[in-house]
Amino acid sequence: MALATRTDRRPSMARTLLKSTVGKKTIMAVSGLIMLMYLVVHMLGNLKIFFGAGEFNHYAHWLRTLGEPFLHYEWALWLIRVVLVAAVVAHAVSAYQLSRLDRRARPVAYAHKRRRASYATRTMRWGGIILALFIVWHLLDLTTGTVHPGGFQEGHPYQNVVDTFSTWYSGVIYIVAMLALGLHIRHGFWSAAQTLGAGNATRDRVLKATANALALVLTVGFIAVPVAVMTGVVS
Repeated sequence: MALATRTDRRPSMARTLLKSTVGKKTIMAVSGLIMLMYLVVHMLGNLKIFFGAGEFNHYAHWLRTLGEPFLHYEWALWLIRVVLVAAVVAHAVSAYQLSRLDRRARPVAYAHKRRRASYATRTMRWGGIILALFIVWHLLDLTTGTVHPGGFQEGHPYQNVVDTFSTWYSGVIYIVAMLALGLHIRHGFWSAAQTLGAGNATRDRVLKATANALALVLTVGFIAVPVAVMTGVVS
């Protein structure tokens, strides 16, 4: 008797979950929270520029020696970068897949769209595109120096930041991107909390206040650097 083929094997529970809407939303929520934690730390590090070139450059050097002597030079930094890239890719892919699923479920447009839902969807979609383009530009500017205005100085992050925001267009690009980031965080944090089951009638007000506070603090904290350079406070 011929052996039965195993092509009809059922997909695993994990694979089924990942393909589901709930699974994709969970991936978006977790990856978004990972990026949010990074943004908080990154903003605090950026604010060291107000303490002078020595403090800021020392912080940048410390990031590259993080974990020594257990880890080699820049290993911890590259590990952080890998985790961030994975989070960004997972977030973007899940958002795209959810958008396609939503369109397939509603092939005919609603006669009356809810303004709030439509506004939130447009904000997240366009905000995500703006932030993706900004990340590419930001890396080419202050990490590789490819599009850096003037002469990029390896190992002198303070001077590189001052050079970048001394040009008006770099400051405008950064500020617009940070405004988009604030709106993205405001809606994204709330959505992540709902997806992960943290929201309920009792905690909703606290979660909304937390989302607004995080968005405001991060937006102001990041924008403070280019504004300080453009106004001569940092030079």
